[in-house]
Amino acid sequence: MSLELRVMEELKTAMKAKDEAALRSLRAIKAAIIIEKTNEGANGEINEATETKMLQKLAKQRRDSLEIFTKQNREDLAAKEREELAIIERFLPKQMTPEELFAAIKAIIEQVGAKSPADMGKVMGVASKQLAGKIDGKAISDAVKQLLAS
Repeated sequence: MSLELRVMEELKTAMKAKDEAALRSLRAIKAAIIIEKTNEGANGEINEATETKMLQKLAKQRRDSLEIFTKQNREDLAAKEREELAIIERFLPKQMTPEELFAAIKAIIEQVGAKSPADMGKVMGVASKQLAGKIDGKAISDAVKQLLAS
């Protein structure tokens, strides 16, 4: 089942249940899908990679807002962002654990022959492609920096 159909089904369920948090999140996903479809051109179809990228972007926006609201002691707004983030993450593929990430990055470092932090670009290029959709880019970057520094 495509992402759009899954979102529409859950949207109906959320409307019946009067679940405001789910409605906000699902409507945001639906709007992003419509925007992507219009950007794709005449055929109006989006592939799974584009869907994943779009969902990751929405999740990142929520995480960034959550961080800002938490720093500003705005728990009311932070709670809304947490709720929306949880719903968006249900549609994302299973994310890697930190242990899986470090193992994958170590393998990539060996594969490209990186020795120092100066080789970060080489590692990031390969890692970003191999781990796309499985984990956030910032987490990849942090892991590469940490492993190349040691």
